[in-house]
Amino acid sequence: MTTLTTRQPTPQPTPPTPEGRRHMIVRRWITAIVIVLLIGIPAGYLVISAGQSRASGRDKEAESAAQGLRDFWPSIMKRRIFEVPVPKGATRVSYFETSNWKTSRLYVQFRTSPKGLDTFLKGAGTSRAALENGKVTIGDRDSAVVGWNFKLKGRAWAGTVHNQKDPRPSKDITVDLTEPDRPWVYVVSTANP
Repeated sequence: MTTLTTRQPTPQPTPPTPEGRRHMIVRRWITAIVIVLLIGIPAGYLVISAGQSRASGRDKEAESAAQGLRDFWPSIMKRRIFEVPVPKGATRVSYFETSNWKTSRLYVQFRTSPKGLDTFLKGAGTSRAALENGKVTIGDRDSAVVGWNFKLKGRAWAGTVHNQKDPRPSKDITVDLTEPDRPWVYVVSTANP
């Protein structure tokens, strides 16, 4: 006699319990927050970064397109590179920069006090004793670039040239001492990197 063995039925998996409304709302909020964190923040960063880059490009384009003196202080970096230490309290500060593959020039003019003039000359590597009365050290080519006129009659010009070994810049400095209490300073700093 054979005995039949009966198979035990395999248990069926229990169907998942339906998600409650509260659980569904919490899950959707968490998903939305994750999406914002993963996509929204980087996208916002890219938008801000692009805006800053575009503004920086416009500033550089305006500076490159400028012809003649700009009525602004040169940046601290430019003043350091070209060794033109415009003194505190200087007024009517203007500058212009030209660059090519061989030579870069920074043209700067400002009005200052006698003390400011001494401070500037010392910072530029020279002194008031080096100024030669009646001498204009900035050439016609450089003065034409920015529209300076050193041929005016009745002016008390004084000038000096401060030459330095490359790559440090050399400076042509001309000072208008017609009004000794408020001298005008004109500088062309030339760098050959």
